[in-house]
This record gives sequence, structure tokens and C-alpha cells, in this order.
Amino acid sequence: MLIAHAALIAVADGEKLNLYRNTGTEAEPSLTAVETETPSGENYSAGSRHLSSAANPDESQSEEDSFAAATAAMLNAQALDNKFDALIVIAAPRTLGELRKHWHKALEAKLVGEISKDLTGHSVADITAALAKA
Repeated sequence: MLIAHAALIAVADGEKLNLYRNTGTEAEPSLTAVETETPSGENYSAGSRHLSSAANPDESQSEEDSFAAATAAMLNAQALDNKFDALIVIAAPRTLGELRKHWHKALEAKLVGEISKDLTGHSVADITAALAKA
């Protein structure tokens, strides 16, 4: 996958978000960490709380879904404020599915790629390699 200069790369799971900016070129990307506040899922709900069962996620899963909703809200706000022109999201499969439920149309217009893989906690080299293979 080609990564445009200044593209934003979001790497997330249900508990952690890392943002990177491509400070290199499309041909030779160089990912630089972007400082950001960790989204709080406290004010977001992926659904009402029920007793845990196969159809109703436990509290931990609800917290992860709320974190994903908060992450989407933060990225939506950045898209609406034109903080990036291109976005690539790398997220754990379940988190990516939850993020997709909350994308704003403005973000979707700037979304140039998604990778369904958990790379939080991995090195920049691992993330760059995953992007190159996609």
C-alpha cells in the first residue's frame, strides 16, 4: 500500500491508540509518532449493558467497544477539522468492526486503507512492513 506524504496512520485495539504521520514519501515512508490524548470511552456506549452471554458482551468487551467509539469520535473530529487528508487504520479485527460503525462521512472520504490486524505494541518497522505488504 502506498502511503501519501503526511497521511495519518491510526493503530488501535480495544484499549490503546497510537497515531503516526508519514513524514517520508510515498515510495519511502517514514512514520513519526504523533502525540495525542488517549480517547476515553467513558461517555460512549456501544449498546446498553446486559448480563454477559454470547449475544451480550461482558463488561470488558463493552469497555473495548466504548473505547473504539471514542477513538472513532476523535478521528471524526480531526477529519472534520481537516487535520489530515489521508487516513490508514490498522486495528484488531473486532475493534476495526466497531470503528466502522462510527465513521463519519467526512472521515470515510479520507480513509484510504484499512488493515485488520492487531499491531499495537509493535515497532514502527513492523507497522511499516505491514503497510508495505497490504
